[in-house]
Amino acid sequence: MFLSSSRYHKQATQDVLLRNGLTVKALSLRRLPDTRGSDTAIAGNDRLDVMAQRGYANPTLFWHIADANTELVANDLVREIGRRIGVPEQ
Repeated sequence: MFLSSSRYHKQATQDVLLRNGLTVKALSLRRLPDTRGSDTAIAGNDRLDVMAQRGYANPTLFWHIADANTELVANDLVREIGRRIGVPEQ
């Protein structure tokens, strides 16, 4: 259902019966991964995918960085140059 690089790839699903009688598949809640790593300062043109490529050699793993921080909108993490954010070890 999800690409192997997705944060939801191995996430369990369950059938949910809606009020209108339809049954849909829903993802179970996902625990946030361990966030041990390092504080990293945002540079001029940093984006989460660029940082993931640099740190993990795979830009599709940007969600590891997003999960390690508290912003609700992931791209807000890189808006302010010099801001320090957590970048977990892979």
